[in-house]
Amino acid sequence: MSDQRNFFVGGNWKMNGSKASIDGILQFLNEAKIPANTDVVCGPPTAYLSYVKERIQAGVQVSAQNCYKVAKGAFTGETSPAMLKDLRIGWVILGHSERRHVFGESDELIGEKVKHALDEGVKVIACVGETLGERESGLTEEVVFKQTKAIASNVSDWSSVVIAYEPVWAIGTGKTATPEQAQEVHLRLRAWLSDNVSPSVAASTRIIYGGSVNAKNCQDLATKPDVDGFLVGGASLKPDFITIINAKG
Repeated sequence: MSDQRNFFVGGNWKMNGSKASIDGILQFLNEAKIPANTDVVCGPPTAYLSYVKERIQAGVQVSAQNCYKVAKGAFTGETSPAMLKDLRIGWVILGHSERRHVFGESDELIGEKVKHALDEGVKVIACVGETLGERESGLTEEVVFKQTKAIASNVSDWSSVVIAYEPVWAIGTGKTATPEQAQEVHLRLRAWLSDNVSPSVAASTRIIYGGSVNAKNCQDLATKPDVDGFLVGGASLKPDFITIINAKG
C-alpha cells in the first residue's frame, strides 16, 4: 500500500442488528484503539444509523448501506443523501453486489446514485465485482472495468471515493480470493484508473477488498501493495473486526 493512501476498513452490517446486539458491537468498537493512518467506517442498517452515530467513538465514522439518486419525493422506502447529511452520516455504500443481484440495480442507476451522493457532499464506498460464472469465463476484467466506468463517469471528487473490489463468488461463501488474486485485480483496476481518469487519481484512490475477509486472512491480504484495506461483512459484527482493523500491524 502506498504511503499516500490511508488504510481503510469498512464494516457492512447488512440487514443485521437489534439495539441489544448493536450495544455489544459498540462495546468492543469503543474499547478499541484505532491505529493512526487507518480510517474505520461502520455501516449499520438505516433504522439504526442515529443509534450508532450517537454512541460510537469519535475515531469511527458511520456509513449508510444505500441511498437514492434524488433529494426527496415519492420513493417509498428510500433514503436520500440529504437525509444522511441531516443525521451527520458522512458515507454511503453504493453498488454492493446484493443491491445489483438481489435488487436488480443497473450500472447506470448506481452511477446516478454515486453522482447525486457526491454532489450532496456524502462520500462513497463504490463496489464492483464479478460473479463466479463471469470469473470462470475469463470476464473478470471486462465486468469490473464496465462497472468502474459507470461509477467513474459520475465522479467529480475522487478524494471522496473508495472503490471496493468484491468478487461476488467470495461474499458470504467462505471462499476468499487469494491475496494474489485480489492484488491482480486491484493492480489492473489501478491501471484502468490511470489510463481512463488520471495517474494521480490512480495513485491516491483507495481500492479495498471485500469477500469473506476475516481475522485469519486479513494480514496476508494487507501485505499486497494495491490492497488498501477491506470492506468486511459478517466479521464486522464480531470482535474479530478489531484484528482486521489492525491488519497492517
